[in-house]
Amino acid sequence: MSLYGMMQTGGSGMNAQSNRLSTVAENIANSSTVGYKRASTEFSSMILPSSSGNYNSGGVETKVRYSISQEGAKTYTTSKSDMAIAGNGFFIVADANGQNFLTRAGAFTQDKSGNLTNSAGFTLMGYPYGDGTEPKVVVNGFEGLTEVNLASEGLKASGSTKGSMGANLPDSALTTDAPLSTSLVAYDSQGNTRLLDFVYSKTAANTWSLEVRDKATYVPASAGPPAVPAQGVLGTKTLTFDTKGVLTSTPATMTLSGINPLSTGGVLNPLTIDLSKTTQLGYKFNPDGGSVDGNAPSKAAGFEVNSDGVLFVRYENNKLEPRYRIALATVQSPDKLSPQQGNVYSQGADSGVIITGFPGSGSFGSITPGALESSNVDIAQELTAMIESQRSYTANSKVFQTGSDLLDVLVNLKR
Repeated sequence: MSLYGMMQTGGSGMNAQSNRLSTVAENIANSSTVGYKRASTEFSSMILPSSSGNYNSGGVETKVRYSISQEGAKTYTTSKSDMAIAGNGFFIVADANGQNFLTRAGAFTQDKSGNLTNSAGFTLMGYPYGDGTEPKVVVNGFEGLTEVNLASEGLKASGSTKGSMGANLPDSALTTDAPLSTSLVAYDSQGNTRLLDFVYSKTAANTWSLEVRDKATYVPASAGPPAVPAQGVLGTKTLTFDTKGVLTSTPATMTLSGINPLSTGGVLNPLTIDLSKTTQLGYKFNPDGGSVDGNAPSKAAGFEVNSDGVLFVRYENNKLEPRYRIALATVQSPDKLSPQQGNVYSQGADSGVIITGFPGSGSFGSITPGALESSNVDIAQELTAMIESQRSYTANSKVFQTGSDLLDVLVNLKR
């Protein structure tokens, strides 16, 4: 046996246990870090070739592994900007240079520019809604992602473009009866309200005429002379029903003409009205109240996030407008990701290609708003590992010391 080899083996063991103690120290220090993933040290033996009469002791080497795929416990908070991922996936964040990383740390707050950033200064990324349409994800890259920014835009109004109106028309009504009417409030391009009257007149059995009037500009027709046509009528439609009182008119919609310009300076957009819920049954006239999109001027008053990652801006009138859809990313082997400073990860050589998607779709998990993912560190386990490493380090130091003492004996043989 080589005494030098013995000392080198002891030194190798001390170095390996020192690495293990370093990971234990890191785990304990980050036991309260949101989204932190536990580091562990794996040992493997190093064997040297030996002859039958001379054994050469080898050593041990270590490799640090992160339990990135192990999900931590959820802790609920009072902040709406805190988010945790339940299941598979990582938030996509960007640093000050625009480089993208992955993280499970969802403790986001608004910075001075309105961007959602975590405690390490990384900005949350998402896909913006374009003209209210659902964004499309780029599966194999980060193209299309933008910073999630919630800076206030001041007052905002939107004009109506579509709505619905349903009503039951009494089958017992006579063609000579007075018309039946109800109203629907719509919004012009500046958020001013426009009252639209829906006037139903029975013209024959199972047949009605619907006329929609702008109340502010409507003037009835005059027989004259000279004859003057009605003004302020935005649209008419003939409604027909079968013997069961079901609407048979196709399509079951009507398009109302807009008004451009209005006296206020704005415009009333053309409206598409859904009439499919209109019936003719043996019951009194019963309008359902209708509905319409658009809104009056309102200030942003906050935001909400749902489990699918859609971030809505909430206005003072309690209307929600989808602004972003938060993207998630994953790889084939999350434990092979490369940890970076700030509790983020980048693609590793053995991690596989980064794939992006939306929460709640495919293999991606869902988002839990108002919650954070805790560190997956078990303090009891770390303290146990610390004691084990301390004992092993001491034993390896004794091997080294013994080798040194034997070397002294060998040197002293010459004296």
